[in-house]
Amino acid sequence: METDFSRYLTARVLSVTGAVVAAVAMPVLVYQLTGSAGWTSAVTVAEALPYLVFGLLAGALADRLDRRKMMVALDFTVAAVLLSIPLAWLAGALTAPHVVAVAFATQTAFVFFDAANFGALPALVGKERLTAAYSTLYGRTTVVELVVPGLTGLLVAVVAPAALMAVNALTAVGSAVLLRGIAGSMANPRPVQGAGEIVTDVREGLRFLWQQPIVRTLTLIGALHSVATGAWMAVLVPFADRVLGVAPSGDVRLAAVFTCWGVGAIIASRVLPRLTERWGGARLALAALPLSLLGGVFVLVSGHWLITCVAVVYWGAANSTVVINGITYRQQVCPEDMQSRVNTTARMVAWGLGQPLGAALAGAVAVAAGDPRAGLAAGVVALLVGVLLAWVTPVLRHASLHAG
Repeated sequence: METDFSRYLTARVLSVTGAVVAAVAMPVLVYQLTGSAGWTSAVTVAEALPYLVFGLLAGALADRLDRRKMMVALDFTVAAVLLSIPLAWLAGALTAPHVVAVAFATQTAFVFFDAANFGALPALVGKERLTAAYSTLYGRTTVVELVVPGLTGLLVAVVAPAALMAVNALTAVGSAVLLRGIAGSMANPRPVQGAGEIVTDVREGLRFLWQQPIVRTLTLIGALHSVATGAWMAVLVPFADRVLGVAPSGDVRLAAVFTCWGVGAIIASRVLPRLTERWGGARLALAALPLSLLGGVFVLVSGHWLITCVAVVYWGAANSTVVINGITYRQQVCPEDMQSRVNTTARMVAWGLGQPLGAALAGAVAVAAGDPRAGLAAGVVALLVGVLLAWVTPVLRHASLHAG
């Protein structure tokens, strides 16, 4: 089991590394091709749409198919699609629509891969080890998200962004090879015998999500929590420039501001298993949500970049505690044969809707007010609503008392 988990963990780190490289390089590539902010933003739109469009279908299929075979096939597909970019670039035929199409295709593959992954990890390690396993996974991938964007930014300055897509393709192939080597089961395949069965599976996943009071509550509150996260990510650069006096280019302090969130997430991944064992999921959610709100307020009122860095580390830790706790609790109570569809559906609501909504809200408010701080404040208000709902709604309080 340890060998299988090690291979799985390395495969996920490789996949996340490739995804982070693409997330930095693709917008730069499109901007170099067009000089257009509209085309550059189209990359972000193309990457955001697939989870909303295909999430339910992906979850239902991942609960019926062999998850290992599904993930391996998707990795190889991503590698092939990504290689089309450097090949077209070498031929002098690369266009912005081509890059946007690749962004949409690779993120669509990610949705199906992610759906399989939700069910694969509990099946591989067992529910009793799930919190520790997910915390380890979250910690490793957060380190990647902490380090790789800066390195990619440096590489883009000296290497053509199109060529970097070959790196992403190689990480996808490496992930596929590692996943193929896993001996343990990651699924109990059930053949698909008709579209009606898929529709039924989707309904069952939605029904389970709605009929489990704690899971439903954590998911809906998670959406409001994600609004605040999306707001911060949307206004981070203008906030640093106009509030903290940190220039958007050529100022190493901006890299520090970007890095702090990941530092907090790593801290959360380390302490969460002990917190969950001691408090339980419901009680931990009730405690972590107001702490996350407090982190947002600290960032909002900070006026010096060093103070902001400290506040962001704290907020990142509290925020990540809420996120990891919600995911692991959901996976622990969900039946094995429904892991993928339930978790994918919950992710659609909590992240797929909340994150872009928060970014759009913060952008609109910041433009209307002429102040990025106002955009962040709008996200913090949404988080305040989520905290109030968590404490006013009796579901979590009753579960917390029962756990005590």
